[in-house]
Amino acid sequence: MEPVQKKKLYVEVLDRLLAAISTSEFPPGSQLPSEKELMTMIGVGRPSIREAMQSLQQMGLIRISHGERARVINPTPEVIVDQVSAAMIMMLATNSRGLEELKEVRLLLETGLVRIATRRATAKSLERLAETLRHLREAKGDQTRFVAADMEFHAVIAEMSGNSMIAAVAKGMLEWLSRFKRDLVAMKGAERLTVEEHERIYKAIASGDAEGASAAMADHIGRANELYSKLAGGTGS
Repeated sequence: MEPVQKKKLYVEVLDRLLAAISTSEFPPGSQLPSEKELMTMIGVGRPSIREAMQSLQQMGLIRISHGERARVINPTPEVIVDQVSAAMIMMLATNSRGLEELKEVRLLLETGLVRIATRRATAKSLERLAETLRHLREAKGDQTRFVAADMEFHAVIAEMSGNSMIAAVAKGMLEWLSRFKRDLVAMKGAERLTVEEHERIYKAIASGDAEGASAAMADHIGRANELYSKLAGGTGS
């Protein structure tokens, strides 16, 4: 049998602080006690307190500002996704399978997401989606603006789902993909095809055709994935 591993002291401090935050002893927006006060309350030295606080900050649960006490952050889906974004982008840049796997995730997520968005669409959200489509048309010829408008269109669909967790994950995924997508719009015919595909998706959503919107999204992402593969020298799917 393996011997029981004793926890490092800072991990025990971290567990105590996590419990206090999760039970609303320190609710979102509140300040944690000072380092000196925590040392007295928990009975440990300053290094353990600081290491535990740094871990909480890396988790996205507190914000540490110079000269102020640490403040508890509301752990929204957006905050959580932001916390992993840098690591995700690094993984995509260094893992040969990372981008391919993210493409598969995008296909699965967005084809399901657009069904929900279609069913929950309102006149106001459709108007906003139509506006992003106008931005896309107007941005043709400007690579940076075109990619931004493309991402905006998909982000609005994510918001239309009414599910903050899905929307945050979708927006994060789009941001990660955008780091590798900018050259695609320079390929011949890519802008025209992208606009046409977005128009088909919009029309299906506006007409309340959830399955049609999902099929149009699948066609759009499938074609985009082929362009990724061509840009990468024909590898991938």
